[in-house]
Parts: sequence; C-alpha cells; structure tokens
Amino acid sequence: MNNIDVLKRLYNDYTKKFIGKISLSVFFSVLVAGSTALIAYLLDPAIKKIFMEKDQTLILIIPIFIIIAFTAKGLSLYFAKVIMISVGEEVKKDVQTDMMRTLIKADTQIIDDKHTGKFIGHLTNDVGMINNLISVAILNIFKDSLTLIGLLIVMFYQNWKLALLAIIMIPLASAAAKSLGKRIGKVSTEAMEKAGALHTYLIEIFKNHKIIKIFQREDYEKVRTEKSIKELMEKSKKIAVVFVRASPIMETLTGIMIAILIYYSGKLIINNELGINNFFSFLAAMMLAYQPVRSLATLNITVNQGLAAANRVLPVIDQKNKIIENEGDKLLNLTKGNIKFVNVDFNYNVNQPETLKSVNLNLSGGQMTSLVGHSGAGKSTMLNLIPRLYDRISGDILIDGTSIYKTKISSLRKYISLVSQDTTLFDDTVRSNIAYANLDATDEDIVKVAKLSFSEEFINKLPNKYDTIIGENGVRLSGGEKQRLSIARAMLKNSKIILLDEATSSLDAETESKIQKAINLLTKDRTTLVIAHRLSTILNSDKIYVIDNGSVIGEGKHEELIKNSEVYKNFYEKQIRKN
Repeated sequence: MNNIDVLKRLYNDYTKKFIGKISLSVFFSVLVAGSTALIAYLLDPAIKKIFMEKDQTLILIIPIFIIIAFTAKGLSLYFAKVIMISVGEEVKKDVQTDMMRTLIKADTQIIDDKHTGKFIGHLTNDVGMINNLISVAILNIFKDSLTLIGLLIVMFYQNWKLALLAIIMIPLASAAAKSLGKRIGKVSTEAMEKAGALHTYLIEIFKNHKIIKIFQREDYEKVRTEKSIKELMEKSKKIAVVFVRASPIMETLTGIMIAILIYYSGKLIINNELGINNFFSFLAAMMLAYQPVRSLATLNITVNQGLAAANRVLPVIDQKNKIIENEGDKLLNLTKGNIKFVNVDFNYNVNQPETLKSVNLNLSGGQMTSLVGHSGAGKSTMLNLIPRLYDRISGDILIDGTSIYKTKISSLRKYISLVSQDTTLFDDTVRSNIAYANLDATDEDIVKVAKLSFSEEFINKLPNKYDTIIGENGVRLSGGEKQRLSIARAMLKNSKIILLDEATSSLDAETESKIQKAINLLTKDRTTLVIAHRLSTILNSDKIYVIDNGSVIGEGKHEELIKNSEVYKNFYEKQIRKN
C-alpha cells in the first residue's frame, strides 16, 4: 500500500469513529492559536500605552488580559492534548485487538512461518508508532497550523514588509525537514526489524535458559546479546540523531532570519516607517512562530514513522486464512466415529519434497489405531490433518463417510481432543488449565477428571491445590504431572475422537503406570489415533500402521506385522531393548 492508501485505511477503520473527539480537539486548537496570537498582539498596546504614553488606565487592564491569554492557552492546550491522547490510545487498542483477533484465528502455518518475537514487535513498537501518528501528528497539524496562521496575521498587521521577509523561513525549513523525513522512514523500518529480531532472540534465551547452563554457553550468549542490543542501539541512535539534526538547521535559519529582520526593522524605525511598539509585537509573534514552524517542519518524521509501522501492521491484520469454511458446509454428524484417509498428499512447503504421499488409513470407530515409525516419517502430520490444523494438497479425509472439507470447522473440532507430546499449559491455575477444555465446567467436573487422570494426588500437595499458579508452560510441575494434567483437560472435553501423541520422555515405572491407566480411561470406547512410543500402547492397539518416509508401508495387528514388516520388527525390537 502507498501512503495515501494507508492513511485512508487508518481513517476509515480506526479514526473515523472518533471524528467528534477530534473536532473538539481542533476547537481547543483554535483557542490555543487565538490566545497565542493575542499574547503577541498585546505587546503592541502594552509598550505604546504604558511605556510610551504612560496611560494609567491600561496599566492594570493589559496585564490582566495577558494573564487571561496565557491561562486560556494553557488550558486549551491541555484539553486538546488529553482528547488526542485518549483517541490515540483507543486507536492503539483497536489495532492491537484486530491484530490479536487475526492471529488467534490464523492458520497454524501462518504462526509457524514467523517467530513470536516479530509478532510481539508489531503489537508493541509498531502500534506505538501508529498511536503517535494519531495522537501527536494530527494534533500538531491543526494546533501548529492554526497558531502559525494567527501569528502571521499579527505579523502582517504590524508590518507587511517584515511579514513577507519572515515567511521565507517557512519553505526553507520545510525543505530541510522533507529530506530528514525520508531518511527517518528508512532508518525507522530498519530499527523495527532489529527490535523484532531482539524480541525473537530474548524469547529464545528465556525458553532455553537451562540448555544454556548445561552446555555452559553463558559467555557465548552474552556476546550474542551484546551484539543484538548494540545493533538496535545503533539504529535507535540514528533515529535520534536524525531527529535532532533538525535543531541546528532550524536554529541557524532562525538566527539568520532574526538578524535580517533586526537590520531591516532598524532601517524602518530610523525612517519612521515602523514604531517600537509594532516592532516588539512583530518580534514576539515571530519568536512564538518558531515552535509551530519547527514542529510542522519535523512533523513528517513522525508521520513517516507511523506510516512505515502501519505498513508492517496492516498486512498482519489483513492476513487471509487458507483453511476456511465454504458456503454450503454442513455440521458434522458423528455417529460411529470411523475415520478414513483416501490418497492424501501433503506438503508444508511447495519447494520441499512431499511430507505425505498417497496415504490411505482406515480407523474403526471406538477402537485404538496406532501409528509407528521413525522420527520424521510423517506421523504427527497425519494427526494434525484430522482437526484441519493443516490442509492436505490432494485426496480426502472422511469421518463417517463425510468429507471433513465439506463440514464446518467448529463442528469438526468439537468432537476432537488432542493430547500432544509437547504438553502445552498456560501460566495460570491448575483449575483454569483443566477447565480450558470446557469453560462452563463445574468444580465437581474438574475434580472428577483430575481423579480419573491420577492428577489429584499431586494437585493436593501443591501450595494452593487447584488454585496454584503452575508457571509458564507448567514449569513448576514435573513431566509426568504435566502429562496427567493434559490428559485431565482432554477428559473434560469428553470428545469422541482422541488424537494422542505419546511423550517419548522416560518416566519412572509408577508414573508410567498411572499415565497408561489414565490414557486407557481417556480412550475407552473412543476412536483413537495414537503415535505410539510405549510398547504397551502398541500391543493394546486394535490396528497398527507402519509409516516410513511419508507413506504407509504396512498395516495390521502386532502378530501380522512382526512376520510381514521388517521396519516394524526393528521398531518393536528397539522398544523391547528400551523397556
């Protein structure tokens, strides 16, 4: 999008609804401009009547008017800024809400393709710059433009020749600021990219802090940290330098202009073409005009920063999902829970070899089907295709004879629970983590599934039992405890289809036994597809599929596969040795 399109989009989507507040801010800006111009004008009668003519009647009145003018300016400026700060924060909230709404509903592939740190950078730094564009730039455009107009009127009133001379400063300052604005837009984009990279790196550091300690890479990471922070510092320094670069330019132009004006004014006063009172009033107006001229001259810097940020944020908000419901999609009517893969092909990236190739599976309702095979064979991908976390390239997946691609996604996922190998928990209470599967669940429901999953025994040992905060991703729990909590959550959903990716981590025999019992309760009489790592799970399966390099190379019962599949036989023997 070009800058005009971005501005139109920001206006139509985010600022149009606040046009009343913006108009009120403009009204106060008019009062700021009027009172500022009045302050400059009042020096004319003050000098003439009080100091030159020694008029006793105005010695009190004029100072009172000056106090009123300054007070009106201060209050008006306060209300104008408060209103626009409110509008800016509202816009910031709306942009962040729209962005989060998009990201929460975004396809898994979209989230996978971009690091979390980049999204956080968009949500914080970029949206903050859009806030400045709205709250600072819009206010300054009206306030400073109107103030400059008011002061120009005073200058022309006092002496039109001097006023024409002073106006020359405005295009000179604007030309200098335009050059700086282009530079700031480029540097700002580079700085935001570095900030996003730093966010990404910091998340990695916090996530992997144990690995850093085990491999004694503190010094290595210290160097990397210093490098990332230094790169961001350099870009931030460039932005600050470009901003202050306007100061010497503006100061020099102002100095030259004042020197010329004093010289020319002296000539006019000597020739009786200009009074002392008129000169001081004009000089006050011109000095007061310095701030709005400088502000307007550098305004394009803030505008360019905001537009560059909007150009990064709006595409995220506009991101379109590929996994969508089509008109005519029906609610899934699940009866037996039979699942069938028909010649399914899948690939994460078009430039890479296919992950799945002509996969055919037949899962009987109410029974357990296991997928076995080496890491990277495509087993997890098959699991993820059923709830449409990803979509196949070709082929079809049927549940009770109905294509999942012709059913509403919400009705499909309603019947599915996923227990992942990488247990995901929230930094919240035990109760909230279990209840995430059903927000309307009662305490009795939560306690029931906690007992069935053998979670209650460790929950009761926690400081606040069910109200204990478990930390980021359950950091305060052991691996086995996190797995049982994840099973309890799946039990609470009470789904007819269970997708289970067994954890590969080794557990003590007692914990292993409890988790196995919990899984047996979870999967009883339900259609279950499990990526099996435990020997007991494999032996208890009603059907086993052997997966290798994205294809099904064997299927059947354990006894059949031992005889007919060399891959399965090797896998089974490794499991025996492990156990």
